[in-house]
Amino acid sequence: MPSPTPQDDAPGPRGPLWEVALAFFHLGLTAFGGPAGHLRAFQKEFVARRGWLGEGAFAGLVGLCHALPGSASSLLGAAIGLRRAGPLGALVATVAFALPAVLAMIAFAYLAPRFTAAFGDGWLHGLRVAALAVAAHALFGMARRLAAGPIAAGIAIGSGVGLVFATGPVAQVCVLLAGAAFGAALLAPEPAAGEVFGGRRITPAAVALFAFLLAALPFLAQILSSPVLGLASVAYRAGALTFGDGAVALALLEGEATSRAWLAPEALLAAYGAVQALPGPPAGLAAFLGAAPGLPDWRGGLAAAAAFLAPGLLLVLGVGPYWDHLSRNRRVMAAAAGAAAAAIGLLAAALWDPLAAAAVRQPRDWALVAAAFVFLSVARLPAWLVVPGFALAAGIFA
Repeated sequence: MPSPTPQDDAPGPRGPLWEVALAFFHLGLTAFGGPAGHLRAFQKEFVARRGWLGEGAFAGLVGLCHALPGSASSLLGAAIGLRRAGPLGALVATVAFALPAVLAMIAFAYLAPRFTAAFGDGWLHGLRVAALAVAAHALFGMARRLAAGPIAAGIAIGSGVGLVFATGPVAQVCVLLAGAAFGAALLAPEPAAGEVFGGRRITPAAVALFAFLLAALPFLAQILSSPVLGLASVAYRAGALTFGDGAVALALLEGEATSRAWLAPEALLAAYGAVQALPGPPAGLAAFLGAAPGLPDWRGGLAAAAAFLAPGLLLVLGVGPYWDHLSRNRRVMAAAAGAAAAAIGLLAAALWDPLAAAAVRQPRDWALVAAAFVFLSVARLPAWLVVPGFALAAGIFA
């Protein structure tokens, strides 16, 4: 095993793929706590214990993952896998880390209706209430980090207000693009420094494939009349436009699923709560959508999860090796910061309508949401404890 304290941040010799697979599968089973918890687990596992990279390189990879769209922890896993074992290492790391949560959420899609028939809807209502509090807690945490300062805050507020008047997937995409444009013109973030890939190069074909799939999947799904391709196009678009946290993925998937009458908002909110109670990345949310009753089946769940993860993986492969150069470009960093600030407004709009309406049935439910929020933000209890606790309590008292 390499020394646990590398002397520099240049990539070391490549390791075997099985080593990458085992390390990330173990984290997929044990890494609770959402993106922040995952990043802490990665730092402990790959910097402190295994010594695959140094603190400087790890910080550089975290910067990359916050600048690119996609789940931050999945992006970081792909970047570490790329650095350790090349392109196949990125793919193996992405799949191994997501697989436990994806399989668990496909099972949840099958079992939830049976549990509701046997035990009533109370536990599911508690799950939705706690999930709303978790999403609100994520919103405040993201806003402090991604919408700090008057210009970024203005982008976030403008995005949220705009989505009150113009709803739907097209409006969401336009808001994120407008945020990137305003960020490039008005923001001036500090450029990053440090070398994390040591000049390794991947063909730009990965970025071209990312753009091609984003544009072509909806047309292919319509031409071929394929429900699975339709699901994949929705999940791919959500994965391509998510910034940082699974709560933004929830907002994007909710907009697509409800506009197509695939799923009620309360079902997806309950699934988000279940994702928070599980280790691993939020790809399980897309898996639930694909396997939900009335939609294809477990194969649709796997296809949706793969499509959700694909954009981040392609961007890491295409952009990652050039990050040392791009991270010093103020305009590129400003555009990424503007899009991330716009994602705050997108999440805020979705939280208010329809997610809050889906979770809150009567005035006293607001008290439950507030209680869950206090447990998360004041008592600092982990989401994986708060969410099942509220589901169990609601099921008992219902």
